[in-house]
Amino acid sequence: MRKAMLLMLIVLSVIILAQPKLVIWCSEKQVDILQKLGEEFRAKYGVEVEVQQVDFGSIKPKFLTAAPAGEGADIIVGAHDWVGELVVNGLLEPIPEFADMKYFYDTAINAFSYGGKLYGLPYAMEAIALIYNKEYVEKPPKTVDELIEMAKSIDEEYEGEVRGFIYDVANFYFSAPFIFGYGGYVFKETPKGLDVNDIGLANEGAIKGMKLIKRFVDEGIIKVGDNYGIMDSMFKEGTAAMIINGPWAVKAYRDAGIDYGISVIPDLEPGVPAKPFVGVQGFMINAKSPNKLLAIEFLTNFIAKKDTMYKLYLGDPRLPARKDVLELIKDNPDVVAFTKSASMGIPMPNVPEMAPVWSAMGDALNLVINGKASPEEALRNAVEKIKSQIKK
Repeated sequence: MRKAMLLMLIVLSVIILAQPKLVIWCSEKQVDILQKLGEEFRAKYGVEVEVQQVDFGSIKPKFLTAAPAGEGADIIVGAHDWVGELVVNGLLEPIPEFADMKYFYDTAINAFSYGGKLYGLPYAMEAIALIYNKEYVEKPPKTVDELIEMAKSIDEEYEGEVRGFIYDVANFYFSAPFIFGYGGYVFKETPKGLDVNDIGLANEGAIKGMKLIKRFVDEGIIKVGDNYGIMDSMFKEGTAAMIINGPWAVKAYRDAGIDYGISVIPDLEPGVPAKPFVGVQGFMINAKSPNKLLAIEFLTNFIAKKDTMYKLYLGDPRLPARKDVLELIKDNPDVVAFTKSASMGIPMPNVPEMAPVWSAMGDALNLVINGKASPEEALRNAVEKIKSQIKK
Protein backbone atom coordinates (compact mmCIF):
# COMPACT_ATOMS: atom_id res chain seq x y z
CA MET A 1 0.00 0.00 0.00
CA ARG A 2 2.85 2.41 0.90
CA LYS A 3 4.60 1.70 -2.39
CA ALA A 4 1.37 2.36 -4.30
CA MET A 5 0.84 5.65 -2.46
CA LEU A 6 4.43 6.68 -3.07
CA LEU A 7 4.15 5.85 -6.75
CA MET A 8 0.94 7.87 -7.02
CA LEU A 9 2.60 10.88 -5.36
CA ILE A 10 5.58 10.62 -7.70
CA VAL A 11 3.28 10.44 -10.74
CA LEU A 12 1.29 13.40 -9.49
CA SER A 13 4.44 15.40 -8.82
CA VAL A 14 5.74 14.81 -12.34
CA ILE A 15 2.37 15.65 -13.89
CA ILE A 16 1.87 18.76 -11.78
CA LEU A 17 5.28 20.14 -12.74
CA ALA A 18 4.48 19.53 -16.40
CA GLN A 19 0.95 21.00 -16.55
CA PRO A 20 -0.67 22.47 -13.42
CA LYS A 21 -4.20 22.97 -14.76
CA LEU A 22 -7.32 20.96 -15.56
CA VAL A 23 -10.27 22.34 -17.51
CA ILE A 24 -13.75 20.89 -16.94
CA TRP A 25 -16.88 21.51 -19.00
CA CYS A 26 -20.17 20.98 -17.20
CA SER A 27 -23.73 22.31 -17.13
CA GLU A 28 -25.09 24.83 -14.63
CA LYS A 29 -26.18 22.02 -12.29
CA GLN A 30 -22.59 21.06 -11.41
CA VAL A 31 -20.75 24.39 -11.71
CA ASP A 32 -20.91 25.54 -8.08
CA ILE A 33 -20.01 22.24 -6.47
CA LEU A 34 -17.22 21.47 -8.95
CA GLN A 35 -15.70 24.90 -8.38
CA LYS A 36 -15.64 24.19 -4.64
CA LEU A 37 -14.15 20.74 -5.18
CA GLY A 38 -11.62 22.24 -7.58
CA GLU A 39 -10.47 24.58 -4.84
CA GLU A 40 -10.07 21.63 -2.48
CA PHE A 41 -8.00 19.78 -5.08
CA ARG A 42 -5.83 22.84 -5.71
CA ALA A 43 -5.24 23.33 -1.98
CA LYS A 44 -4.23 19.69 -1.60
CA TYR A 45 -2.22 19.12 -4.77
CA GLY A 46 -1.39 22.57 -6.10
CA VAL A 47 -3.24 21.94 -9.35
CA GLU A 48 -5.63 24.56 -10.70
CA VAL A 49 -9.05 23.29 -11.77
CA GLU A 50 -10.93 25.62 -14.11
CA VAL A 51 -14.65 24.85 -14.33
CA GLN A 52 -16.41 26.25 -17.40
CA GLN A 53 -20.19 26.26 -17.69
CA VAL A 54 -21.56 25.00 -21.00
CA ASP A 55 -25.22 24.45 -21.79
CA PHE A 56 -25.86 20.70 -21.34
CA GLY A 57 -27.13 20.25 -24.89
CA SER A 58 -24.02 21.93 -26.27
CA ILE A 59 -21.33 19.99 -24.37
CA LYS A 60 -21.18 16.98 -26.68
CA PRO A 61 -21.29 18.84 -30.05
CA LYS A 62 -18.79 21.41 -28.80
CA PHE A 63 -16.50 18.63 -27.59
CA LEU A 64 -16.81 16.77 -30.91
CA THR A 65 -15.52 19.88 -32.65
CA ALA A 66 -12.81 20.94 -30.20
CA ALA A 67 -11.30 17.65 -29.01
CA PRO A 68 -9.99 16.37 -32.40
CA ALA A 69 -7.94 19.58 -32.67
CA GLY A 70 -6.44 19.02 -29.23
CA GLU A 71 -8.53 21.82 -27.78
CA GLY A 72 -11.42 22.14 -25.34
CA ALA A 73 -11.82 20.57 -21.93
CA ASP A 74 -9.65 17.92 -20.31
CA ILE A 75 -12.78 16.51 -18.67
CA ILE A 76 -16.44 16.77 -19.62
CA VAL A 77 -19.46 15.97 -17.45
CA GLY A 78 -22.33 14.39 -19.31
CA ALA A 79 -24.57 11.43 -20.06
CA HIS A 80 -23.39 7.86 -20.44
CA ASP A 81 -25.14 7.47 -23.79
CA TRP A 82 -22.62 9.87 -25.34
CA VAL A 83 -19.90 7.28 -24.85
CA GLY A 84 -20.37 5.20 -28.00
CA GLU A 85 -20.18 8.12 -30.42
CA LEU A 86 -17.22 9.72 -28.62
CA VAL A 87 -15.27 6.47 -28.40
CA VAL A 88 -15.90 5.68 -32.08
CA ASN A 89 -14.43 9.10 -32.86
CA GLY A 90 -11.37 8.35 -30.72
CA LEU A 91 -12.12 11.15 -28.27
CA LEU A 92 -12.40 9.39 -24.90
CA GLU A 93 -9.57 8.02 -22.78
CA PRO A 94 -10.31 4.73 -20.98
CA ILE A 95 -10.13 4.85 -17.20
CA PRO A 96 -8.14 1.99 -15.62
CA GLU A 97 -9.56 -0.03 -12.73
CA PHE A 98 -9.27 1.87 -9.48
CA ALA A 99 -9.47 0.96 -5.80
CA ASP A 100 -12.92 2.36 -5.09
CA MET A 101 -14.64 0.89 -8.16
CA LYS A 102 -16.15 -1.90 -6.03
CA TYR A 103 -18.25 0.66 -4.17
CA PHE A 104 -20.13 1.79 -7.28
CA TYR A 105 -23.35 0.20 -8.52
CA ASP A 106 -22.71 -2.26 -11.34
CA THR A 107 -25.44 -0.53 -13.34
CA ALA A 108 -23.52 2.75 -13.21
CA ILE A 109 -20.17 1.19 -14.13
CA ASN A 110 -21.73 -0.81 -16.96
CA ALA A 111 -23.35 2.33 -18.33
CA PHE A 112 -19.95 3.93 -18.95
CA SER A 113 -18.34 0.75 -20.26
CA TYR A 114 -17.81 0.23 -23.97
CA GLY A 115 -15.97 -2.59 -25.69
CA GLY A 116 -14.90 -4.01 -22.35
CA LYS A 117 -13.32 -0.75 -21.12
CA LEU A 118 -14.51 1.96 -18.73
CA TYR A 119 -14.79 5.40 -20.35
CA GLY A 120 -16.35 7.45 -17.58
CA LEU A 121 -16.57 7.86 -13.84
CA PRO A 122 -20.27 7.76 -12.86
CA TYR A 123 -21.59 9.99 -10.12
CA ALA A 124 -25.40 10.03 -10.53
CA MET A 125 -28.16 7.78 -11.83
CA GLU A 126 -31.75 8.28 -12.97
CA ALA A 127 -34.60 5.79 -13.32
CA ILE A 128 -38.37 5.65 -13.14
CA ALA A 129 -40.35 4.09 -10.30
CA LEU A 130 -43.92 3.72 -9.05
CA ILE A 131 -45.24 6.94 -7.51
CA TYR A 132 -48.48 6.66 -5.55
CA ASN A 133 -50.91 8.99 -3.80
CA LYS A 134 -51.23 7.98 -0.14
CA GLU A 135 -54.81 9.24 -0.08
CA TYR A 136 -55.77 6.20 -2.16
CA VAL A 137 -52.90 3.75 -1.66
CA GLU A 138 -51.79 2.88 1.86
CA LYS A 139 -49.16 0.35 0.80
CA PRO A 140 -47.79 0.06 -2.75
CA PRO A 141 -48.46 -3.21 -4.61
CA LYS A 142 -45.67 -5.76 -4.64
CA THR A 143 -46.71 -7.50 -7.87
CA VAL A 144 -48.40 -6.47 -11.11
CA ASP A 145 -51.41 -8.64 -10.23
CA GLU A 146 -51.80 -6.65 -7.01
CA LEU A 147 -51.43 -3.40 -8.95
CA ILE A 148 -54.16 -4.38 -11.41
CA GLU A 149 -56.51 -5.49 -8.62
CA MET A 150 -55.86 -2.29 -6.65
CA ALA A 151 -56.30 -0.07 -9.72
CA LYS A 152 -59.63 -1.71 -10.61
CA SER A 153 -60.86 -1.27 -7.06
CA ILE A 154 -60.01 2.45 -7.10
CA ASP A 155 -61.58 2.91 -10.54
CA GLU A 156 -64.80 1.34 -9.28
CA GLU A 157 -64.88 3.13 -5.93
CA TYR A 158 -64.45 6.58 -7.47
CA GLU A 159 -66.53 5.79 -10.57
CA GLY A 160 -63.88 7.01 -12.99
CA GLU A 161 -63.24 10.35 -11.29
CA VAL A 162 -59.95 8.95 -9.99
CA ARG A 163 -57.78 6.64 -12.09
CA GLY A 164 -56.23 3.75 -10.24
CA PHE A 165 -53.18 3.53 -12.53
CA ILE A 166 -51.96 5.51 -15.51
CA TYR A 167 -48.62 5.88 -17.29
CA ASP A 168 -47.16 6.88 -20.66
CA VAL A 169 -47.86 3.46 -22.12
CA ALA A 170 -46.88 4.08 -25.77
CA ASN A 171 -43.48 5.47 -24.78
CA PHE A 172 -40.82 2.74 -24.91
CA TYR A 173 -38.86 4.39 -22.11
CA PHE A 174 -41.80 3.93 -19.72
CA SER A 175 -42.92 0.50 -20.96
CA ALA A 176 -39.42 -1.00 -21.10
CA PRO A 177 -39.47 -2.31 -17.47
CA PHE A 178 -42.16 -4.84 -18.40
CA ILE A 179 -40.27 -6.00 -21.50
CA PHE A 180 -36.84 -6.19 -19.86
CA GLY A 181 -38.15 -7.82 -16.70
CA TYR A 182 -39.23 -10.88 -18.66
CA GLY A 183 -35.91 -11.14 -20.51
CA GLY A 184 -36.27 -8.87 -23.52
CA TYR A 185 -33.26 -6.71 -24.34
CA VAL A 186 -32.22 -4.12 -26.90
CA PHE A 187 -28.69 -5.31 -27.70
CA LYS A 188 -27.01 -8.40 -26.26
CA GLU A 189 -24.45 -7.73 -23.54
CA THR A 190 -21.12 -9.50 -24.10
CA PRO A 191 -17.75 -9.31 -22.31
CA LYS A 192 -16.58 -7.05 -25.14
CA GLY A 193 -19.60 -4.76 -25.01
CA LEU A 194 -23.00 -4.63 -26.69
CA ASP A 195 -23.57 -6.78 -29.78
CA VAL A 196 -25.76 -4.55 -31.96
CA ASN A 197 -26.42 -7.46 -34.32
CA ASP A 198 -28.16 -9.40 -31.54
CA ILE A 199 -31.47 -7.65 -30.86
CA GLY A 200 -33.72 -9.19 -28.21
CA LEU A 201 -36.86 -7.11 -28.66
CA ALA A 202 -38.87 -9.90 -30.27
CA ASN A 203 -37.69 -12.81 -28.14
CA GLU A 204 -39.96 -14.84 -25.86
CA GLY A 205 -39.47 -12.50 -22.90
CA ALA A 206 -40.14 -9.34 -24.92
CA ILE A 207 -43.36 -10.84 -26.29
CA LYS A 208 -44.47 -11.81 -22.79
CA GLY A 209 -43.78 -8.27 -21.61
CA MET A 210 -45.75 -6.77 -24.49
CA LYS A 211 -48.66 -9.07 -23.69
CA LEU A 212 -48.63 -7.75 -20.13
CA ILE A 213 -48.79 -4.18 -21.45
CA LYS A 214 -51.74 -5.19 -23.65
CA ARG A 215 -53.36 -6.74 -20.58
CA PHE A 216 -53.37 -3.31 -18.89
CA VAL A 217 -55.45 -2.02 -21.80
CA ASP A 218 -57.66 -5.10 -22.14
CA GLU A 219 -58.54 -5.00 -18.44
CA GLY A 220 -59.37 -1.31 -18.65
CA ILE A 221 -56.91 0.21 -16.22
CA ILE A 222 -54.89 1.83 -19.03
CA LYS A 223 -56.74 3.65 -21.80
CA VAL A 224 -55.77 4.09 -25.44
CA GLY A 225 -54.40 7.62 -25.64
CA ASP A 226 -52.92 7.75 -22.13
CA ASN A 227 -49.71 9.76 -22.30
CA TYR A 228 -47.21 11.63 -20.15
CA GLY A 229 -49.12 14.91 -20.10
CA ILE A 230 -52.38 13.31 -18.99
CA MET A 231 -50.64 11.22 -16.34
CA ASP A 232 -48.63 14.13 -14.96
CA SER A 233 -51.61 16.50 -14.80
CA MET A 234 -53.88 13.95 -13.15
CA PHE A 235 -51.36 13.14 -10.45
CA LYS A 236 -50.81 16.83 -9.66
CA GLU A 237 -54.58 17.28 -9.46
CA GLY A 238 -54.98 14.31 -7.14
CA THR A 239 -57.05 12.30 -9.62
CA ALA A 240 -54.53 9.51 -10.26
CA ALA A 241 -53.64 6.99 -7.56
CA MET A 242 -50.56 5.34 -9.10
CA ILE A 243 -48.25 6.38 -11.93
CA ILE A 244 -44.81 5.58 -13.29
CA ASN A 245 -42.45 8.56 -13.45
CA GLY A 246 -38.95 9.73 -12.59
CA PRO A 247 -37.26 11.88 -9.92
CA TRP A 248 -37.49 14.98 -12.12
CA ALA A 249 -41.25 15.11 -11.48
CA VAL A 250 -41.27 14.86 -7.69
CA LYS A 251 -40.82 18.54 -6.83
CA ALA A 252 -43.92 19.49 -8.83
CA TYR A 253 -45.96 16.84 -7.01
CA ARG A 254 -44.71 18.07 -3.66
CA ASP A 255 -45.48 21.67 -4.63
CA ALA A 256 -49.00 20.58 -5.63
CA GLY A 257 -49.55 19.33 -2.10
CA ILE A 258 -49.77 15.64 -2.98
CA ASP A 259 -48.97 13.26 -0.13
CA TYR A 260 -47.02 10.82 -2.29
CA GLY A 261 -44.87 7.76 -1.80
CA ILE A 262 -42.33 6.10 -4.08
CA SER A 263 -41.66 2.40 -4.58
CA VAL A 264 -39.98 0.17 -7.13
CA ILE A 265 -42.20 -0.86 -10.03
CA PRO A 266 -44.02 -4.02 -8.83
CA ASP A 267 -42.62 -7.44 -9.71
CA LEU A 268 -44.09 -8.77 -12.94
CA GLU A 269 -44.58 -12.03 -11.07
CA PRO A 270 -43.34 -13.01 -7.61
CA GLY A 271 -39.54 -12.99 -7.90
CA VAL A 272 -39.52 -11.44 -11.39
CA PRO A 273 -38.52 -7.79 -10.96
CA ALA A 274 -39.28 -5.05 -13.45
CA LYS A 275 -36.13 -3.57 -15.00
CA PRO A 276 -36.33 0.08 -16.03
CA PHE A 277 -33.97 1.96 -18.29
CA VAL A 278 -31.25 3.76 -16.33
CA GLY A 279 -29.52 6.98 -17.30
CA VAL A 280 -26.16 7.79 -15.72
CA GLN A 281 -24.20 11.03 -15.46
CA GLY A 282 -20.44 11.05 -15.13
CA PHE A 283 -17.00 12.42 -15.94
CA MET A 284 -15.23 11.60 -19.22
CA ILE A 285 -11.62 12.31 -20.17
CA ASN A 286 -10.49 13.90 -23.44
CA ALA A 287 -8.25 11.36 -25.21
CA LYS A 288 -6.45 14.22 -27.02
CA SER A 289 -5.66 16.11 -23.82
CA PRO A 290 -2.02 16.48 -22.79
CA ASN A 291 -3.26 16.15 -19.20
CA LYS A 292 -4.76 12.66 -19.43
CA LEU A 293 -2.73 11.18 -16.57
CA LEU A 294 -3.56 14.07 -14.28
CA ALA A 295 -7.24 13.81 -15.24
CA ILE A 296 -7.24 10.09 -14.39
CA GLU A 297 -5.67 10.79 -11.00
CA PHE A 298 -8.16 13.61 -10.36
CA LEU A 299 -11.12 11.34 -11.06
CA THR A 300 -9.99 8.05 -9.54
CA ASN A 301 -8.18 9.32 -6.46
CA PHE A 302 -10.21 12.43 -5.63
CA ILE A 303 -13.64 12.63 -7.28
CA ALA A 304 -14.37 8.89 -6.84
CA LYS A 305 -13.88 8.98 -3.07
CA LYS A 306 -16.85 8.61 -0.75
CA ASP A 307 -16.56 12.07 0.83
CA THR A 308 -16.25 13.80 -2.53
CA MET A 309 -19.15 11.85 -4.01
CA TYR A 310 -21.28 12.84 -1.02
CA LYS A 311 -20.39 16.49 -1.58
CA LEU A 312 -21.34 16.07 -5.24
CA TYR A 313 -24.70 14.70 -4.15
CA LEU A 314 -25.27 17.65 -1.82
CA GLY A 315 -24.37 20.07 -4.61
CA ASP A 316 -26.32 18.27 -7.33
CA PRO A 317 -28.81 16.00 -5.51
CA ARG A 318 -29.41 13.11 -7.87
CA LEU A 319 -29.41 9.37 -7.23
CA PRO A 320 -25.87 8.49 -6.11
CA ALA A 321 -23.82 6.08 -8.21
CA ARG A 322 -21.73 5.06 -5.22
CA LYS A 323 -23.45 2.58 -2.87
CA ASP A 324 -22.08 3.83 0.45
CA VAL A 325 -23.14 7.40 -0.32
CA LEU A 326 -26.74 6.18 -0.20
CA GLU A 327 -26.12 5.13 3.40
CA LEU A 328 -25.39 8.76 4.24
CA ILE A 329 -28.75 9.90 2.85
CA LYS A 330 -30.91 6.92 3.79
CA ASP A 331 -33.30 9.24 5.66
CA ASN A 332 -34.50 10.55 2.27
CA PRO A 333 -37.10 7.93 1.21
CA ASP A 334 -37.47 9.39 -2.29
CA VAL A 335 -33.77 8.98 -3.10
CA VAL A 336 -33.65 5.51 -1.52
CA ALA A 337 -36.61 4.26 -3.56
CA PHE A 338 -35.46 5.71 -6.89
CA THR A 339 -31.90 4.46 -6.30
CA LYS A 340 -33.19 0.95 -5.59
CA SER A 341 -35.12 1.09 -8.85
CA ALA A 342 -32.04 2.27 -10.74
CA SER A 343 -29.84 -0.41 -9.18
CA MET A 344 -32.18 -3.07 -10.62
CA GLY A 345 -32.36 -1.51 -14.07
CA ILE A 346 -30.66 -1.68 -17.46
CA PRO A 347 -28.41 1.16 -18.67
CA MET A 348 -29.71 2.76 -21.85
CA PRO A 349 -27.42 1.42 -24.61
CA ASN A 350 -24.53 3.84 -25.10
CA VAL A 351 -24.04 3.02 -28.79
CA PRO A 352 -25.09 5.11 -31.82
CA GLU A 353 -27.21 2.19 -33.05
CA MET A 354 -29.73 2.96 -30.30
CA ALA A 355 -31.20 5.88 -32.28
CA PRO A 356 -33.68 3.90 -34.44
CA VAL A 357 -34.90 1.82 -31.49
CA TRP A 358 -37.07 4.55 -29.98
CA SER A 359 -39.31 5.16 -32.97
CA ALA A 360 -39.54 1.48 -33.97
CA MET A 361 -40.60 0.42 -30.47
CA GLY A 362 -42.96 3.38 -30.15
CA ASP A 363 -44.68 2.23 -33.34
CA ALA A 364 -44.87 -1.35 -32.02
CA LEU A 365 -46.43 -0.24 -28.75
CA ASN A 366 -49.03 1.90 -30.54
CA LEU A 367 -50.00 -0.96 -32.84
CA VAL A 368 -50.46 -3.38 -29.96
CA ILE A 369 -52.28 -0.92 -27.69
CA ASN A 370 -54.70 -0.02 -30.48
CA GLY A 371 -55.28 -3.66 -31.37
CA LYS A 372 -53.85 -3.30 -34.88
CA ALA A 373 -51.16 -5.96 -34.50
CA SER A 374 -50.34 -8.86 -32.21
CA PRO A 375 -47.36 -8.49 -29.85
CA GLU A 376 -45.46 -11.07 -31.93
CA GLU A 377 -46.08 -9.29 -35.24
CA ALA A 378 -45.47 -5.79 -33.91
CA LEU A 379 -42.19 -6.70 -32.23
CA ARG A 380 -40.93 -8.72 -35.19
CA ASN A 381 -41.56 -5.75 -37.48
CA ALA A 382 -39.88 -3.41 -35.02
CA VAL A 383 -36.71 -5.50 -34.97
CA GLU A 384 -36.66 -5.61 -38.78
CA LYS A 385 -36.93 -1.82 -38.91
CA ILE A 386 -34.11 -1.40 -36.41
CA LYS A 387 -31.84 -3.77 -38.29
CA SER A 388 -32.49 -2.06 -41.61
CA GLN A 389 -31.72 1.36 -40.08
CA ILE A 390 -28.51 0.09 -38.49
CA LYS A 391 -27.32 -1.27 -41.86
CA LYS A 392 -27.69 2.20 -43.39
